[in-house]
Amino acid sequence: MSLPHAILTALLEKPSSGLELTRRFDKSIGYFWSATHQQIYRELGRLEADGLIRALPAEQPARGQRKSYEVLPAGRAELARWTASAQDPKPLRDALLLRLRAAAVVGADGVEDDLRRHLELRERQLAMYQEIEKRDFPPGKDSSQDRLQHLVLRAGIDLETFWAGWLRHALEEFADLPDHGDRP
Repeated sequence: MSLPHAILTALLEKPSSGLELTRRFDKSIGYFWSATHQQIYRELGRLEADGLIRALPAEQPARGQRKSYEVLPAGRAELARWTASAQDPKPLRDALLLRLRAAAVVGADGVEDDLRRHLELRERQLAMYQEIEKRDFPPGKDSSQDRLQHLVLRAGIDLETFWAGWLRHALEEFADLPDHGDRP
């Protein structure tokens, strides 16, 4: 249900073509709500059919020209309705946690190496978020839009900080297991 709302948000920030939206998802929105190129184009078609967005008139008619889209008043109203609605948190589903639970009964071969790999990935993501924060949110940039966008980025920073800390703790636990390579 949230992909159309992510697209409406992105289009309200800046009218864009499907390709531009895909690039923007890859650089920002995709950090917390991912979508493929095909999903974005499919959803653009639905949003247009539902009267929530429209293709902007082309400056010069040309075959194969990219269509840019903008949000219509009905799309803004839908996004406002969705933003104001209450939603419960989603339960955590993480294959690494399930694999740790399984390792408790079948042995932990390979898990420690993957914990290290996950830690490296989380630390890399954290460093990237911190660079984005430094670049895009300098002191004094405090409009309502800036503060809310920064809040989203802070969620990413805080989550990556949590996961990196938890993974370090998990690796310490592995180091203390007397039989972490053996089957129980």
